[in-house]
Amino acid sequence: MAGNRSFAAYREALDFVHTTVAPRTYVETGVSQGGSLAFALPGTRAVGIDPKPKLDRPIPRLASIYPMTSDEFFERHDLSGLLGGPVDMAFIDGMHLFEYALRDLINIEQHCSPDSVLLVHDCYPPDEVTAARERTTRRWSGDVWKLVPCLREYRPELRLATLDVAPTGLAVITGLDPGSRVLAERYDEICERYVPLAYGVLDAGKPEALARVPGDAGTLAELLPDRPFREHGRRALLAARSLRGLSVSGLRAHHLLFRRRLRRARRRIRDRLNAGSGP
Repeated sequence: MAGNRSFAAYREALDFVHTTVAPRTYVETGVSQGGSLAFALPGTRAVGIDPKPKLDRPIPRLASIYPMTSDEFFERHDLSGLLGGPVDMAFIDGMHLFEYALRDLINIEQHCSPDSVLLVHDCYPPDEVTAARERTTRRWSGDVWKLVPCLREYRPELRLATLDVAPTGLAVITGLDPGSRVLAERYDEICERYVPLAYGVLDAGKPEALARVPGDAGTLAELLPDRPFREHGRRALLAARSLRGLSVSGLRAHHLLFRRRLRRARRRIRDRLNAGSGP
């Protein structure tokens, strides 16, 4: 059981999804400094897309960074081919404008399966200034929030909910259909309708309009697939994940602790056997 632990921020929720679904493949638009890409588990083949990545930490061993816009990437590369299969998990956090997020979703969904999980950042902005199309503040989510009512209108068969996590929400989308062409074929129509849409349309009921759900682990777990993609290797993945980022001395200390615990366990087993053997 995931419990009712509330997430402090969207990255904690993103980390929870990685460790819960254990994706074989992962794609992320908007890598920036690499903080969210670093959550990819050992063994997950990942692709990160960003025109100007500013990595300040090591990236996962099986991750590749493509320094270009997502539009350029999908024109020049076959995502499924690079990953060696369909996308199990995706995170859209690129340019914070509705039409860009919509194009990323259209392009990524073509490489997904019905079991895939797609996450979109910035779908529950706190106020109108943060949600403006033009950036005037340090914290800016843009008008990515429009993706939620758009999908509910044009793709009502999708399962969609927006986790209310700081600072600007995280949409969780499942039930994807790589064969759907609705959004691509009606892209111009959608942009004509939704790009000019004012934040004021949310005044009548923002939580309902943006499919808001509580930002806790129990709620998020209910939105995810019933089984992880890598069932049998999940314990090993999580164990390896717990060691990531440790220094050489830290790894040595972890190894020594493991050996001490193993010796104690062996002594307990030997003592129980000796106690039960009798004269």
